[in-house]
Amino acid sequence: MSGFDLSAWAGERPRVMGIINVTPDSFSDGGRFFGRDLALAQAERMIADGVDMLDLGAESTRPGAVPVSATEELDRLCEVLESLRGAPVPLSLDTSSPEVMLEGLRLGVSLINDVRALQRHGALDVIATHPTAVCLMHMHGEPGQMQHAPVYADVVAEVEAFLLERVQTCLNRGLSVNAIAIDPGFGFGKSFAHNHALFKALPRLAGHGFPVLVGVSRKRMIGELSGQVSPAERDAGSLAAHVMALERGARILRVHAVKPMVDAVRVWSGLV
Repeated sequence: MSGFDLSAWAGERPRVMGIINVTPDSFSDGGRFFGRDLALAQAERMIADGVDMLDLGAESTRPGAVPVSATEELDRLCEVLESLRGAPVPLSLDTSSPEVMLEGLRLGVSLINDVRALQRHGALDVIATHPTAVCLMHMHGEPGQMQHAPVYADVVAEVEAFLLERVQTCLNRGLSVNAIAIDPGFGFGKSFAHNHALFKALPRLAGHGFPVLVGVSRKRMIGELSGQVSPAERDAGSLAAHVMALERGARILRVHAVKPMVDAVRVWSGLV
């Protein structure tokens, strides 16, 4: 059951997902696209730059972020989603709230991108009764404390087992196998060593047959490797990491800087 064949879409070629944070406090661009007009202008820029999907979120999940209510999410999002009805690219909604999911689907969203992998009470019920596609992400803990010395016995095995369990739970509720993507959740309750291990394990995760989404754009791990303190200065490093992710089986790349990533995917696809 799905209104959007995610597997076929991501199987045609690698896809670029553009991040639009309709928030005042996201780690990279908090406030820059907060409000209908700013968010729509950024959406128009990304579409012009060749983005394949827009990912809109109204609750920051950066380390240390404070939760917001479903009402607040909807207040930030609804006018933007209404204005993007009929956009030339599909829309993804970055939320864990069942109420927000339901309203987003009513407004034409094609994908629910949930950092909590549909674990909130009622989230699976929404997905089971409304045709859509989902991206299931792994997160250790909650944003407010997830980066406080996370510990794993075997990060790859634990992330893999979690994602496969969530996939099976969705399948048991009637979701189509073609409607599911997985995301190891780089930076969500992981140290640099954990992120590195997961990056090396991308071929293993991709081997399960579900499109793998990789989102490392401007994250701390990129800054640690490049020496760039400001997230805004990490686009070149992010581009390098995402191209490496393609080599290791990723099919969806979630990025802030769309145009260079679109160009890189075109070149990569033309040379493989």
